[in-house]
Amino acid sequence: MLIPKWLIQHPRLGGENKGKKMFTLVKKNSIEFLQSSIFSECDFLVHAFCTRNGGASQDDYASLNMSFREGDEENKVLQNWGRLATAFDIPLEKFLVVNQVHSDDIFVINPSGDYFSSREDLNHDAIATSRKNLAICIKTADCVPVFFADRVKKIIAVVHAGWRSSALGISAKVVRLLHEIYGSFMQDILVAIGPAIGKCCYEVDATVANAFRKQKNNEAFLFPGARTNKGMLDLVEANRRQIMNCNIPERNIETSGFCTSCRQDLFFSHRGSGGITGRQINFMMIKGEAPCHVHIFDDKNYLVQ
Repeated sequence: MLIPKWLIQHPRLGGENKGKKMFTLVKKNSIEFLQSSIFSECDFLVHAFCTRNGGASQDDYASLNMSFREGDEENKVLQNWGRLATAFDIPLEKFLVVNQVHSDDIFVINPSGDYFSSREDLNHDAIATSRKNLAICIKTADCVPVFFADRVKKIIAVVHAGWRSSALGISAKVVRLLHEIYGSFMQDILVAIGPAIGKCCYEVDATVANAFRKQKNNEAFLFPGARTNKGMLDLVEANRRQIMNCNIPERNIETSGFCTSCRQDLFFSHRGSGGITGRQINFMMIKGEAPCHVHIFDDKNYLVQ
């Protein structure tokens, strides 16, 4: 089900789409989510930038809150994950969420085999993989979700780019990893940058502003604020510039144009809510069955996963 275009292009979107293409708002069962047209040629790929709508949570967490850490009722969050899994026909155990510790560390997952043994192994803010049938996820409520796909080699990566990770250059680091580890060519990498707080709403102090002053083209995403010793930061544009400075063609990058703080009817916003709110989920997955694992218990009994 497609949502009417007037909702997508309404002037209260907040932010600005730098590309010629647009995101589309789609609904599966009760779940409302955005899809990027930049990935339209990638028939091997499933992706979604989910909104806050279509879940079971209530009040500040209404309604598709996907985080257990924000104070929501656990059973409501479990219901929300169940609704997401049902809508996309993806088993719950196939969703992977990293801990998101505001670093520039990238979790590289091999095509097969075990990939973590403890929760501490998931202390990363980006994931890259060629593994099939694994939905790699990023939770957001103002931070920038960045999706990468190598349309030829069929490699994907997701990034959680808050201000700290963005200041550390996490999106550029992912591009370099795709090239160095997977052999991706820059012209084959497609990028979708999802809903995040816009420059219209993201006032920052001198500490945050100074963290970006050494970045190339910072005049394109760092602006004077209305208040003394304050600035306005465009996190989406900061990440877009990082990616372009790695020689990814500008035509290969699409931004959503949504400001999460302006559009709290669609998205959770930590800044816009005053800090008490939920988290929306953003995920990518390469279609296809992952290799099965056979565990031999005795000569006759097998467990296939």
